[in-house]
Amino acid sequence: MSPTAPARRRRLGLPRRVFSQVLLMQLTIAAGVAVLATGLFLAPLSKQLDQEAMNRALAIAQTTAQQPQIIEDLQNTPPTVDGPVQKEAERVRKATEAEYVVVMDWRGIRWSHTTPSEIGRFVSTSPDQPLAGQEVKEIDKGTLGRSARGKVPVRAADGTVVGAVSVGIKYDSVRAQLISAIPGLLAYAGGALAVGALAAWLISRRVQRQTRDLAFSDISALLSEREAMLHGIREGVVALDRSGRIRLLNDEAGRLLGIGDEAVGRSLDEALGEGRTTDVLAGRVTGTDLLAVRGQRVLVTNRMPTDDGGAVATLRDRTELEQLGRELDSTHGLIDALRAQDHEHANRMHTLLGLLELEMYDDAVDFVGEVVGDHRATAEQVTEKIQDPLLAALLVGKATVAAERGVALWIGDRTWLPDRLIDPRGLVTVVGNLVDNALDAVGGTPHARVEVELRTEGPTAVLRVRDTGPGIPEEQRELVFTEGWSTKKPPAHGKRGIGLPLVRRLAERQGGSAVVTEAFGGGAEFVVVLPEALTEPDLEPALAAPGETTAEEESR
Repeated sequence: MSPTAPARRRRLGLPRRVFSQVLLMQLTIAAGVAVLATGLFLAPLSKQLDQEAMNRALAIAQTTAQQPQIIEDLQNTPPTVDGPVQKEAERVRKATEAEYVVVMDWRGIRWSHTTPSEIGRFVSTSPDQPLAGQEVKEIDKGTLGRSARGKVPVRAADGTVVGAVSVGIKYDSVRAQLISAIPGLLAYAGGALAVGALAAWLISRRVQRQTRDLAFSDISALLSEREAMLHGIREGVVALDRSGRIRLLNDEAGRLLGIGDEAVGRSLDEALGEGRTTDVLAGRVTGTDLLAVRGQRVLVTNRMPTDDGGAVATLRDRTELEQLGRELDSTHGLIDALRAQDHEHANRMHTLLGLLELEMYDDAVDFVGEVVGDHRATAEQVTEKIQDPLLAALLVGKATVAAERGVALWIGDRTWLPDRLIDPRGLVTVVGNLVDNALDAVGGTPHARVEVELRTEGPTAVLRVRDTGPGIPEEQRELVFTEGWSTKKPPAHGKRGIGLPLVRRLAERQGGSAVVTEAFGGGAEFVVVLPEALTEPDLEPALAAPGETTAEEESR
């Protein structure tokens, strides 16, 4: 017989769920506020009722003390049970529903009282203040018990104090008013408590939905895990609210963007300033794996909207990868150039061998000098205008290939490109595809020529590739950028219609454009604009463009 599992003991204390704890705390607060408000209301209410009772007693006493008949009778008649002062005082008492109306002379002897036997006797409380000409209102205890009292001096025509009037309001009636107000006050407090409980329940239900009915310990663990994950990964994360303000920034994002925790709560424009990086993070530029530049860093960014109207943007540092890719592409470019030159070199060697066998030594010397001079001139022309080694190697290799195919590859006179490219690999892809297409277009045509012009306008690079081919009809100038569309037959190992779509996609990813127009004198002209293609220049003196002089040279 298997032993039964021990009964689970329930732990006393606060519930674990956020919903339950919030509801319990809000109900406690609502009940405490209701009790406190009721107590705070009853305390001044009691004082207010006492004050009203004393003011009423004083007002009755003032009215009674100013009656001329009472003043005259007090001076001319004796204090008797059937006297005019007693009759008038009883009339006032019954009319005002006061507990008593006592008229006394200047000695403190009663001339009226609710109990007739007290007439002619000295008053039970001190009459010094009213007989001294002062008005008094108080709560005191006399022969009739506790009451709210008002005492007023009675003055003769010449202003002399000849007596006083004391009026009392039964204190039990004041207490009864206070007690009678309590049920209504409790009803209001109960109604307010019910409304507060309903509001607390609704708020707690909303909290329950937003926290997905988690316990506080679960939320704390999730927050700890999130902090560890965000600050431990090697990818920058920036969270934005629906207004575009930064609400979260991990360590890697702060390092890549060059900002700190002071940027939290500020908009992207305030924290980063204007530029493509701000536009990409703010969602004003859409797409995936968008390139952005921050200082000397090349960043790949992606942005994902969230359910609350905000967004989360991720940042990857591509600077080191770009350097490695640049070196690799440079190697590939040199290999391609060597392959292209290999065939040309073999032909030249055969020519040189033939000249030597024919004993045409002078012609052989001239031929060697001409070949070496042409190759050196071509390389020098390219590297003089193109400072980026990867792109220069590409154009030198393409010039060799073009020469083999009988095409003249020219570098435009306005060409100038410093070695500050953000994405040289992408520009190599763009230039390579356009030059290859141009070489294919002019192949087999007389006086074939391809011209490459690459210049900068601030951080923007503008590329123009012109050819002397048949050109592209106007109705097909957008179709050439469609993937899979081509006028040439596809090779056996693959497909065509990839190069130009890739050129446009690379340009648009960097916020630029790629178009084709008709070149001057016929042929096609491709224009590619790449905004922010170059980084900011270093503080060291920059190299002057061909034909220009630096400030230092001018000063000489």
